Amino acid sequence: MSDIAHLGHVEVLTDRFDDSLDFFTRVYGLKASLVEDGVAWLRAWDDYEFHTLKLTRSETTGVGHIGYRAASREALARRVAAIEAAGYPTQGWTDGDAGHGRAFRFEDPFGHVFELYYDTRRVEPEADDRPALKNMASRFHAQGACPRRIDHVNLLADDVSEFRRFMDVAFGSRVTEMIRLDNGRIGGCWFTVNNKTYDLACTEEHGRGGGRLHHVTYATDQREDILRAADIFLENGVHIETGPHKHAIQGTFFLYVWEPAGNRVELANAGARLMLAPDHEPIVWTEAERKKGQAWGLKTIESFHTHGTPPVDET
Repeated sequence: MSDIAHLGHVEVLTDRFDDSLDFFTRVYGLKASLVEDGVAWLRAWDDYEFHTLKLTRSETTGVGHIGYRAASREALARRVAAIEAAGYPTQGWTDGDAGHGRAFRFEDPFGHVFELYYDTRRVEPEADDRPALKNMASRFHAQGACPRRIDHVNLLADDVSEFRRFMDVAFGSRVTEMIRLDNGRIGGCWFTVNNKTYDLACTEEHGRGGGRLHHVTYATDQREDILRAADIFLENGVHIETGPHKHAIQGTFFLYVWEPAGNRVELANAGARLMLAPDHEPIVWTEAERKKGQAWGLKTIESFHTHGTPPVDET
């Protein structure tokens, strides 16, 4: 068993808090567990934790931190010892948050802040939010795009090989797929800490920024949910960047939009492959293969390589 159970939550920063909150709840379809003092703790209807997205009012955009839940208190202690021994920058222990208990914060070599925790706050739905089936976290509400659960986060880094070493040391994660460029560099890696094909991806930074977010993704049950979401986004004036279409890497059906503050958000179908083989070898994609585009030939648009948050001064 891995010391890390799963991706727990992502903190997204916004300089347009009210507009972003309206997008994530009314249009994207997350539920608000708590909103106070410029912070919103949000979750999808079948997320079992109190929150999977923390939306924070800020003077900038991007990612505040990424939280992973450890498999036990003992596992948490083991990972903290490994992180400290490796010499990665640490911020130490915090008292926790509205959605979880004590947490250990640290940084990757590129300025992204991570936290590990074990004690968590589970969803306790009110009477009008209780599901008909007791094995669901809460009632399906059909508001907006209405994704089922958090899926993954994609970060940007100048050196994906170094980020890969960080993920191995800090989380004990394994790589399921990767891109190797003609110049020998790794252009992207997809990581998992469990049997999902990935819960975090890292792709090469082309914008000369630091600690930037590429996107955060929630999962739907089926492709038709994403096609419906495209119409919902269209009707609400949301910027649709690319899709709906199917990825070649990982094979997920996708749709990318920008929320009002400019952070990229994805919907992907939950029917992605499981990684059950304990001796799985990473699938390596070449630069020539990636230039063919996505699974059905859609070319990757230029903004997908350059747009991240916070934005960088191109001068």
